[in-house]
Amino acid sequence: MESLLAGYRRFRRTVYPGQCDTYRSLAADGQSPRAMVIGCCDSRVDPAAIFDAGPGELFVLRNVANLVPPFATDAGHHGTSAAIEFAVGALGVAHILIMGHASCGGIRALMSGVGRAGNGGSHIERWMSIAVPALEKTLQAGYAAGTDACAAALEQAAIGHSLDNLKGFPSVRDAAAAGRLQVHGAWFDIETGALHLRDATDGSYHPVAVPEP
Repeated sequence: MESLLAGYRRFRRTVYPGQCDTYRSLAADGQSPRAMVIGCCDSRVDPAAIFDAGPGELFVLRNVANLVPPFATDAGHHGTSAAIEFAVGALGVAHILIMGHASCGGIRALMSGVGRAGNGGSHIERWMSIAVPALEKTLQAGYAAGTDACAAALEQAAIGHSLDNLKGFPSVRDAAAAGRLQVHGAWFDIETGALHLRDATDGSYHPVAVPEP
């Protein structure tokens, strides 16, 4: 806890003074982010840091393996779905980006069998079952389960599967049809810092060009 408080004190001394007007404006006027990022809980993958975003610029949702569940109307507690509906319906974001990453622990767990037994068991078991169709697609493509190549392919396939689920949300579908919303996929390589965007046409991933300084 002390390390967190030390970080807060640094924030108040070195960051907040230069951004106090922004924070006061956000407090008075509310937020109006242009984009929502659905990312992983992994501590190594911080959307605000990766996109060099300041306060109020991104509406960020983080969960295990950056998954989007299918749209459902049952009485369950649908935190991810609620955040998506709020971002689209209340905030009117223009973009939703699902950002996966290399070395994802949730994806590795899925490869090892977590989630493949169905919806029973622990919370993580039920949650990772969302991505079972992506795992089946990856294995059918010829990747050997448990390998690094399979993990990377599955990380990217899971993004595509979550995008398909995302498009099943009525609010997302309606906003996209009206031209108010675009959805995107991306995969971040922790080791190299490279961000790869997903091609909406064929599902391939391509690194974002970064000009030399």
